[in-house]
Amino acid sequence: MFKPTEDSRIQISELMKPSHANFGGKIHGGYILSLMDNVAFACASKHSRSYCVTASVNKVNFLNPIEVGELVTMKASINYVGRSSMVVGIRVESENIRTGKKKHCNSSYFIMVAVDEDGKTVPVPGLILNSELDAKRFIKSIIRQESDTKRSADLENLYKNVDQHLDKLKNYKVKIDFK
Repeated sequence: MFKPTEDSRIQISELMKPSHANFGGKIHGGYILSLMDNVAFACASKHSRSYCVTASVNKVNFLNPIEVGELVTMKASINYVGRSSMVVGIRVESENIRTGKKKHCNSSYFIMVAVDEDGKTVPVPGLILNSELDAKRFIKSIIRQESDTKRSADLENLYKNVDQHLDKLKNYKVKIDFK
């Protein structure tokens, strides 16, 4: 079974209140991450018709702060599917409701996994890519996945051979004092 990406797209908007803010009047990043996790769950569950769990989050950069009183909109779509996993791309924008000015606040990729009542993974439908943009998103997900796999292998190698890499520390504010 295959489903087009537009069948699973989700968009939510929420007004940012003082209770969501830190002492500087900016919205807590953790609150935004929680909203993003909720929209990723909704998008992945809609695609898979299964309960989904968050397996990982691939890089969240907070590009612009979100102010109290702004309207935050999150747009989510399925960018990639594996056997039981899905990459949900999320774009977060805020809007000043007085001026209409919009800001791109962050984009992130949540890796969600479909599971049954016992927590066992279940297969998810494939994707029908209806546009060049859908194809680009799918390909970017593959490239990110390959890059993550290579980075994990490189880091594992570092832990096995730390002595070979100690010279990399000379340009950093660190003192080596092994006992």
